[in-house]
Amino acid sequence: MTVTRRQALRLFGLGAAVAVSGASGCSLLGGTPQPRLLPSTAPLPAPFTVPLPLPEVARPYRSDGTTDHYELVQRAAELEILPGLRTPVWGYGGSFPGPTIEARSGRRTVVRVSNGLGVPTVTHLHGGRTPPESDGYPTDLVRPGSRRDYAFPLDQRAATLWYHDHRMDYTGQQVWRGLAGFFLVGDDEEEALPLPRGERDVPLMICDRSFAEDGSMPYPGFADRPGVREPYMGGVLGDVILVNGAPWPELRVERARYRLRLLNGSNARPYELSLSTGGAVVQIGSDGGLLTAPRELRRIRLAPGERADVVVDFSAYRVGDLVELRNLADEGPQGRVMRFAVDRDARDDSAIPKTLSRIERLDPAKAAATRDFAFTSGSLHGGVGWLINGHPFDAARTEARPKLGDTEIWRLTSDVAHPVHLHLAHFQVLTVNGERPAGPPEWKDTVELREAQIVEIITRFTGYRGRYVMHCHNLEHEDMAMMANFEVV
Repeated sequence: MTVTRRQALRLFGLGAAVAVSGASGCSLLGGTPQPRLLPSTAPLPAPFTVPLPLPEVARPYRSDGTTDHYELVQRAAELEILPGLRTPVWGYGGSFPGPTIEARSGRRTVVRVSNGLGVPTVTHLHGGRTPPESDGYPTDLVRPGSRRDYAFPLDQRAATLWYHDHRMDYTGQQVWRGLAGFFLVGDDEEEALPLPRGERDVPLMICDRSFAEDGSMPYPGFADRPGVREPYMGGVLGDVILVNGAPWPELRVERARYRLRLLNGSNARPYELSLSTGGAVVQIGSDGGLLTAPRELRRIRLAPGERADVVVDFSAYRVGDLVELRNLADEGPQGRVMRFAVDRDARDDSAIPKTLSRIERLDPAKAAATRDFAFTSGSLHGGVGWLINGHPFDAARTEARPKLGDTEIWRLTSDVAHPVHLHLAHFQVLTVNGERPAGPPEWKDTVELREAQIVEIITRFTGYRGRYVMHCHNLEHEDMAMMANFEVV
């Protein structure tokens, strides 16, 4: 049965607040804060005049029979992001994005994070199946001048993961300043496929930022208390689209297939990515790794935190052709992302197999429990905050206690849009407004709830016992209390 928007609102007590939503994209809920643009005052470069940078690949400082050891030093640096200006950042290794860690499924990886900043930090491996002591719980602070070893067993499939700051109440502004990087997991199954690799396997962290006249990236938050200033409670949008830390860059490509690892690293901005030529992209992977079979698409939507691995075949173009990656969710400069310049012929031995992987479809009949989680705005400390089941985040409160090994269905409902991320547990989308998605299942760790929507997810809690969180990955919503504990028992 299809559930209408009005029925969805009524399910969690918001029917009286419905306002008509027109083409302007206004919220269904009058007065509910929406993401807001923070305008730049710096002179901005013309699109496609800056080459695409590729993040440095981290090297382990020590390896033994079971474990690779890395060290990432969080420190302040000044980078030339806009031509001719210096931008202060906080970066892992002083870079933005931080170094890419290339790890192996089943091989233990230990990342020592040393905090050379003047504020506490927390590092979370987004998409990692990680023991609770290394998961980056938001109050497990690494104080200035100290360090912490995060141990990742990586008992999971090959996938495009990422790591980022997760400090309680300050995630939005610390990620905005640059604390994020790729973490790529490989395995035998993926490496046996003839997919593009090497220089044709390109990670792309897409995010938006704004710049002041002096080149700095202002953020409308507070240094001494959590959250953001009132106009930006719905989320902070930048007016400059960065890819791997460069504004609207260009990548020169061969007439060959390229694997693009797309990551939405923005605080609050969703993207609908499409090629300017109208050509197809072939999706081969999602948050949790390979799909069962490739999907030919004309557009891909990514909410904050989501990833998609796609293959683009540039042999379909001629030398000299220019192909833009565009954002159909916006217009003007924010509707442009980057450009590919096809500049040479090349031999290409890659291919996209008809079968990529096998994914078990979780059976809802075997679910031990069904739980409801309403993501809504509400009153918090005399102002507007973001709540789950009517409660702001409280480290002492636990919303669910699933048993290790059990399968559960979680029903998520929304007022406005909320990208929902679960730590530890990868899941499958069971229904959207009562309708089962077409095609085979895929593994996700982040799902976008659209306005007044009901999404049912199904997951099996395997891996580790302990305390974890789920939260909205609109980072301003997260910082303003839209997070909840669950404990695997």
